[in-house]
This record gives sequence, C-alpha cells and structure tokens, in this order.
Amino acid sequence: MKVEDINAVITGGSSGLGKATAEIIIKNSGKVTIFDTQIEKGKDLVNSVDGQCNFLLTDVTDEESISKNLELVKKKFGEINLVINCAGIGVPEKILGKEKVHSTSTFEKVLSVNLTGTFNVIKCAADVMKDNVPKQDEFKGLIINTASIAAYDGQIGQAAYSASKGGIVAMTLPIARELAKFGIRVCTIAPGLFETPMLKGLPEKAYNSLIESTIYPKRLGMPHEYAKLVMAIYKNNMLNGETIRLDGSLRLGPK
Repeated sequence: MKVEDINAVITGGSSGLGKATAEIIIKNSGKVTIFDTQIEKGKDLVNSVDGQCNFLLTDVTDEESISKNLELVKKKFGEINLVINCAGIGVPEKILGKEKVHSTSTFEKVLSVNLTGTFNVIKCAADVMKDNVPKQDEFKGLIINTASIAAYDGQIGQAAYSASKGGIVAMTLPIARELAKFGIRVCTIAPGLFETPMLKGLPEKAYNSLIESTIYPKRLGMPHEYAKLVMAIYKNNMLNGETIRLDGSLRLGPK
C-alpha cells in the first residue's frame, strides 16, 4: 500500500489528532480534505502545508452535508481510499450533580456527534468507496475511527462520553465484517491521554496530574504518534475489524 496514493478525508481534522494525521499524509505526498466545523483553523491548516490539502465545512450529524462533500472530494482529487473519523466532543457531567441530575439533552448531543456522527461518515464513505477500482488484495478503502480508552475505563462524569466511544468500539467488527466483501477495511484507534487542545486548556494542576497518572512513557501521547499508527494501519492489509489501544498501558481510575 503506497502512502503517496492516499486520498484521505479527515473529520475533525482542523486540530489535534486529525491535524497531525493530515500533516503526515501530506508530508508523504498524499492528498487530504478536512471535514470540520472549525472554519478558521481548517483554512489555517490548508494554508500552512505544502501539498494537496482542502477544507470543506462539514457537520457529521448531517448526512446530506457528508454525502455532498464526499462527492466534491472525489471530483477534485479522485477516488477516496482513506477516511479517518476524528470529530468528537466531550461534555463531563455527573448523573447526580450538585445542582441537578444529568441532562438528557447533553447525553444525546454527545452521542449524536461522537457515535451517530461516526456512523454517518462510515456509511456515506463506504457508499463511495465501494465503487473504487480494487488494488492489492482487492483493497478499495480503509475507514479508521477514533474511540478512547474511556470506552473501557470510563471515569465518573463520563457516562455520555464513554457510551459514545464504547459504541464506536462495539460497531467496528460488525461493520468490518459487512464491508469486507466490498474490499473496505474498518479499524478503530482508542487513544489514551494525548496532548490536544482540549487538554492544553486545563488548569496547570489538573494537567500535571494527568501526566503523573501515565505509566510509560511518563508523558502525554503526542498527536504525531496517533498519526503514525494511522499510517501503519493503512499499510497493513491484515489489520481489519480491530480496535487498538494507544495508551502507554494506562488504565484510568474512577476519577
């Protein structure tokens, strides 16, 4: 699988893990289109890289938006053979908070973006990829989802987030099995604690406590390490239907 042949779509690719993945693909002469709602950050990324990179305003909860933009990518860059789902949100909330019980609307919003949004992109991308010209081992495309170790070790206040990421893990294998006959692989990465804009915004004490909780290496993961795993999955056709923890052996405590 030649990296320079990659024509990727990355949801949530304007920052964090998705941005790092876009940069490594472009560095290796691949093509990338960012699907995101962060317009300014998306345009900044396009302007900062030396390669074929495009940005399309996309809401992963809107199927019509996804399908329309996938067709635009196909017209501009040709067959899409890699889709990476990085779009997601995290809203911590306890079931029994100090002032109120957990908001059902918050729970539904997190699932809508993280789980249903990922599902929307998977099905729309598969519908496009199935018509690709088959390559080595009848390969037509790869879809990589982003879960979290919270899918396994959810902490207090993460009911919605853990449910959404656990759903991504749970649907990876059945979707991979279904799409296999079309030459489409499906894998998921479950990152641990990574150096992302979300974590950088934490108070210094909270940030340092996260680093202290890590095992080895004794630091947060770097976005480029997520990106390197994406590339390894793309190049290895035997990786299919699998969720890979990328967490330095970290297991989250209850809080």
